[in-house]
Amino acid sequence: MTLYQWFVFFLIVQVIHFLGTWKLYEAAGRKRWEAAIPVYNSIVLMKIIGRPTWWTLLLFIPIINLIMFPVIWVETLRSFGKRSSLDTFLGIATFGLYIYFINYTQQLNYVSDRSLSPDNKTADTISSLLFAVVVATIVHTYFLQPYTIPTSSLEKSLLVGDFLFVSKMNYGARVPMTTVALPMVHDTIPLLKRKSYLNWPQLPYFRLPAFQKIKNCDIVVFNWPVDTVYFFRDPSGRHVDKPIDKKSNYVKRCVGVPGDSMQIKDGIVYINGRILALPERAKPQYSYKIALDGKTPIDFEYLFKDLDVTDGAGFTSDKKDTLYVTALPATSVERLKNVPGITSVTRIISKGVEDGIFPHIHKWNRDNFGPIYIPQVGKTVALNFMTLPFYSRIITEYEKNKLEVKGSDIYINGSKTNTYTFKQDYYWMMGDNRHNSEDSRYWGYVPEDHIVGKPVFIWMSWDTNGKGLGKIRWERLFTTVGGDGQPQSYFKLFLFALAAFFVGEYFWKKRK
Repeated sequence: MTLYQWFVFFLIVQVIHFLGTWKLYEAAGRKRWEAAIPVYNSIVLMKIIGRPTWWTLLLFIPIINLIMFPVIWVETLRSFGKRSSLDTFLGIATFGLYIYFINYTQQLNYVSDRSLSPDNKTADTISSLLFAVVVATIVHTYFLQPYTIPTSSLEKSLLVGDFLFVSKMNYGARVPMTTVALPMVHDTIPLLKRKSYLNWPQLPYFRLPAFQKIKNCDIVVFNWPVDTVYFFRDPSGRHVDKPIDKKSNYVKRCVGVPGDSMQIKDGIVYINGRILALPERAKPQYSYKIALDGKTPIDFEYLFKDLDVTDGAGFTSDKKDTLYVTALPATSVERLKNVPGITSVTRIISKGVEDGIFPHIHKWNRDNFGPIYIPQVGKTVALNFMTLPFYSRIITEYEKNKLEVKGSDIYINGSKTNTYTFKQDYYWMMGDNRHNSEDSRYWGYVPEDHIVGKPVFIWMSWDTNGKGLGKIRWERLFTTVGGDGQPQSYFKLFLFALAAFFVGEYFWKKRK
């Protein structure tokens, strides 16, 4: 829905509210017209039902308002003596329209001094749960979101089984575009494996002010632009068109920011003509061919464990004297060269043309790619049959224009053109595991409105190959994702703070 459509929808809701409540307002000693003024009517209603004025704000926060509307309906009914279980059920089941019935057919007796305390333990529990869900949803949507690393595309920086907290504030919290959805779940209802949202209505894209801009080499969580799977890694293969904020969450390293020229030469990323300087924690991995002397026995499984080769690596052999290994960092390669029985270690570099490479012009491969321009908002590019493959998806899918090609001419929204001006920024995302990462090399640019947030720290790391307590990667608990130098765990500091809290609470209660 456009802003204009939302404005019309908002006015319709206000009319519906006025028609169904104006007698209630009068019965509560207010003026009839107060039920008709947008926003002000909500503030007055909070006073009528005896709830704090700041609740009005919750009615305008997407997802949160879905929880608050039933609460307000029930509170309104109880403010006029309708406290039975049947009244509560009808108020919720009719989406508040039961209030119309009360407004026009019942004698209205306003209870100005009604008790706001729950009637029983069950009501108190429900009230507490609703409050907890509201708070948790606000935190999840606008501040911090938990996230799990599902793939090895960023191995060594982030491992499969890492549990992260992703900050929504650093790059600016994105207001949910999908307005009708279950709180604190993504695209799928757990266990039921069904959609957790409705495609309509959709809010226009809006992002709160950011603390920082995305920089080259930042690790970023974003919605996968080409996602149409029903839910993440759905084995049945079902597909569905998803709203932007309900597409699967991916995490990659941003190698190209808006305005950059990006190129890959023999697997090395160049930005604006210079080799991309990766942070110390980043350890790009490639595939290698290992030549053996054919005589010296080597226990590769033990060797790879000793080299701390990650789960993303694997090895195959087609000859006795040749071994092919994937996902090896440079430090492991240097150690392999010194192992007796290994005569050489050669990085495998893709040659020729590789299928499935963006922008699908059958020209490049994953190790030799570009140069390409990373689009920047407000910048204008030439549009012709050479550049169209790069920007056609941007023009049609991401920026919602009608693109037509008629003979040798290009038309956008019915007008012939040879240029295009971008409406938002775009980014180029890649995994450090260069030969085992589905990233921008295959599906292109990531629009700004797909950005979710910035991973800030790892609160848990779980190794499925470990045993007992060894399944927990203790050295990774409470480590930061970004920053200079090697990761350091703040787990001991956390335990100390936790112990201090409980000791302090004990003595405080004892003193009272």
